[in-house]
Amino acid sequence: MRQQEKLTTRQLLIPYIANFIGSVIAAIGINGFFIPQHLLSSGIGGVAIMVYYATGLPVGTGNFIMNIPVLIACYRFMGRRYTILAIIGTIMYSALIDATSFFADFNLIHDPMTAAIMGGILNGIGMGIIYRYNGNTGGLDVIGAIAKKFYNLEMGNVVMGLNTFVLMGAAYMFNLELAVLTFISSYVSKVVVGLNQRKAITIVTVRPEQMAGVIMRYIGHGVTFLNGKGAYTLQDKQIIYTVIKLTEVSKIKEIVN
Repeated sequence: MRQQEKLTTRQLLIPYIANFIGSVIAAIGINGFFIPQHLLSSGIGGVAIMVYYATGLPVGTGNFIMNIPVLIACYRFMGRRYTILAIIGTIMYSALIDATSFFADFNLIHDPMTAAIMGGILNGIGMGIIYRYNGNTGGLDVIGAIAKKFYNLEMGNVVMGLNTFVLMGAAYMFNLELAVLTFISSYVSKVVVGLNQRKAITIVTVRPEQMAGVIMRYIGHGVTFLNGKGAYTLQDKQIIYTVIKLTEVSKIKEIVN
């Protein structure tokens, strides 16, 4: 019983640990690359950076303030456990942005395009770690989750649509070049986040044992056999089920072919 309780406690702590590590990396991306070149990030964090440029309000503080109505909506629509994780993640992310603000003084890269790419990479790595272990930092992801729950809208499309308004705001308040660089950094970030995602694969085949053996040998992932029956032929079939990295999809296709 004690071992089971310890395991459960560890599982509960993993999202928070991932939130901390990912937030540190993403915060360094903002302060080390975006702020020195007067760039923006996507989402509510991008709006907080705009407010910082206009008023001097610390980015992390602005990010937390603007997330308050989002967290209230989260509590109302998404449940207690999800809200607790969102609140802690938002506080952690916001505090770490302000705590790492000294990185802006280093001015690591002087070219805005390179800074946008590097900031996007670090932001993608950080958010990828957070998403991989079911954490979150509030912001547009919570709004996307609410829209998916109640309106069955694709979360990524909702977030992308809302980010469009951030880009429009950047173009209006500053200039088109800043909006383009923000789009580039957001795109790079999404690509990096995608590399950390997992895909559930199902394969219907007449040679399940042979194919499963090849997958386990060359891909290195476990495989589960599911029993199925064709609706038209009424023949019993075995279905292969496995979860792989996004970068391994092409390898699986090659094996199947």
